[in-house]
Amino acid sequence: MGDKANAHPGAAGRAPAADHPASVRNVVLVGHSGSGKTTLVEALALTAGAVNRAGRVEDGGTVSDYDEIEHRQQRSVQLSLVPVEWDGIKVNLLDTPGYADFVGELRAGLRAADAALFVVSAADGVDGATRMVWDECAAVGMPRALVITHLEAARADFEETTRVLAEEFGAEDPDAVLPLYLPLHGSQGPDGHTPVTGLVGLLSQKLYDYASGERKESEPGPEQLPLIEDARNRLIEGIISESEDETLMDRYVGGEAVDIGTLVQDLERAVARGVFFPVLAAAPAAEGARQGLGTVELLELITGGFPTPLEREAAAVTSPDGRPRELALCDPSGPLVAEVVKTSSDPYVGRISLVRVFSGTLRPDATVHVSGHGLADRGHEDHDVDERVGALSAPFGKQQRPLGQCVAGDLACVAKLNRAETGDTLSAKDDPLLMAPWEMPDPLLPLAIQAHSKPDEDKLSQGLSRLVAEDPTMRLEQNQDTHQVVLWCLGEAHADVALERLRSRYGVQVDVVPHRVPLRETFAGTSGGRGRHVKQSGGHGQYAICEIEVEPLPGGSGIEFVDKVVGGAVPRQFVPSVEKGIRAQAAKGVATGHPLVDVRVTLLDGKAHSVDSSDAAFQTAGALALREAAADATIHLLEPVAEIAVLVGDDYVGAVMSDLSTRRGRVLGTEQTSGGRTLVRAEVPEIEIGRYAVDLRSLSHGTARFSRSYARHEPMPPQLAHRIREEAQHAP
Repeated sequence: MGDKANAHPGAAGRAPAADHPASVRNVVLVGHSGSGKTTLVEALALTAGAVNRAGRVEDGGTVSDYDEIEHRQQRSVQLSLVPVEWDGIKVNLLDTPGYADFVGELRAGLRAADAALFVVSAADGVDGATRMVWDECAAVGMPRALVITHLEAARADFEETTRVLAEEFGAEDPDAVLPLYLPLHGSQGPDGHTPVTGLVGLLSQKLYDYASGERKESEPGPEQLPLIEDARNRLIEGIISESEDETLMDRYVGGEAVDIGTLVQDLERAVARGVFFPVLAAAPAAEGARQGLGTVELLELITGGFPTPLEREAAAVTSPDGRPRELALCDPSGPLVAEVVKTSSDPYVGRISLVRVFSGTLRPDATVHVSGHGLADRGHEDHDVDERVGALSAPFGKQQRPLGQCVAGDLACVAKLNRAETGDTLSAKDDPLLMAPWEMPDPLLPLAIQAHSKPDEDKLSQGLSRLVAEDPTMRLEQNQDTHQVVLWCLGEAHADVALERLRSRYGVQVDVVPHRVPLRETFAGTSGGRGRHVKQSGGHGQYAICEIEVEPLPGGSGIEFVDKVVGGAVPRQFVPSVEKGIRAQAAKGVATGHPLVDVRVTLLDGKAHSVDSSDAAFQTAGALALREAAADATIHLLEPVAEIAVLVGDDYVGAVMSDLSTRRGRVLGTEQTSGGRTLVRAEVPEIEIGRYAVDLRSLSHGTARFSRSYARHEPMPPQLAHRIREEAQHAP
């Protein structure tokens, strides 16, 4: 690449349109926070002619410093689409957040894209989270390329960075990760730094000078060609080794000259197949410049080397009842199948859905069927309804530019799909279909909240339902044991954004309160109790006496009630009343206010009065008997224990296991997995892992992830149980 003339850019102010999947490229940008993804998107938009000046993606006008900061903060935590046009090809650039807390937005971008552009800072290198995403892309065979940014940094080193990239991402074949261009340096500045002013194409053997703010092509001098010879030969060999022409390598080794056109075609095919990963360099345009360093070369790679939607494997779809359905590859005239990859709310337009069309053509004002997967465990309601599509548009900054249609393979924003949520499928109303969901990370950081005031309480339910509809990585829980409203998030930044959206979008102010785990109580040994409820205050009195015995049961047994009354000491009609009173008291707890579980309560004896005994009296007597039995017994406080599985790099296994031991964890075993990772299985009290999602990320430098599931309740250590009892006694 790089031997093409400058392609025709799109015109600023209009939305790029595609009438066939072959003229679409969907590219997701991946990289850690601060690597320069958003800046690169803006530089590509300028070079493609989508904007007229360097800087933020916004069509005309000026913005204040505050608006600029606010806009970039919003883009840093959510998936954003910037469509541009280059050489007649519509390029959908999907900018993803670099923060680990917003990996759900990243997964949505991967779902919508057909190729990935990994952005790596020459100053900071590769982080662990980026390696994990690379492995995810490799697992599904997604084509990838790498872009090195921040070449202007004092400690930037292009050659060293390419070497690191080959080590990190070319472990199986280092010659599959090679640069297509080498940087050209200008004159040394006062600070001793030599800025990168251009590139030299290793295949084309031409110079591309960006010093003037626009790419200028020239021939290298005789003294420059030897400097690139080694890198050029290695690139050619790397391309030929991935060529589908098995004779090409033998001919090349035999001294036959290989045509540049053949090399470029083989390069593009190897990139599209996901077996060769070119490395490029890029930098934003200077003030007043028309093109940023390397942006033309990058757009050429995207349009020439990245696959079209036609080359993506057909989506797996079923009918709503689960019957498999076959779909043609990205056919604009086929049955409609589209997926909502992101949902957001606009204060003026309402709900906006970013949609990827996989089959058929989506048109404005059409009625479609919306099928959801019903993530009830995350607070998402199930739905299977027809809805009318609103206007179609292409987003650009804060603007929405109208579209006449969205063909298979393309992306568009759809207004006013009020029932559709992220991950839902849109299909024809007379032929409803459902796409298989993509994997979403499980939110594992609990955030307990309560309304700040009565007006906030009235709006809280609706605000929370809208919030989780936008974000499938957020789970809403109404805990029946602790009576808390809990938002489960991916991390602290995710939680902060959720609270801010509640406040700014939905006008709901909430307070964060300590998260409580559902504790239980049980008897440590056998105990007896006598409940006497006798009152006489004129008229009918209240008379009920019962004697019970309480004994512990194995974990998970619940409450077992046994009637051993003989001789009618407690009339048969009042035995259920005693049981009801005992179960009601057990639900309230007998020592710390936590439910009593895993005991057998045996009714042994009692007394009744022919006139004053009643259902209510024996319920009260049953509760009193249970409380008396508890007063004379040792009560164990039970805490929930979770079984967790931690997938971590081998370098951090020791640190993870040491940390688990400080949390009263019991390591059950370890298992070696592929990619230099170890799976650590352990049981840990839930009270010790409330912030584990945050702590594990810090401990492993973002390279570990974990899952958790409830195992059982078991007795809490005496000193900890004593502290909780004291807190319960002093509670208001």
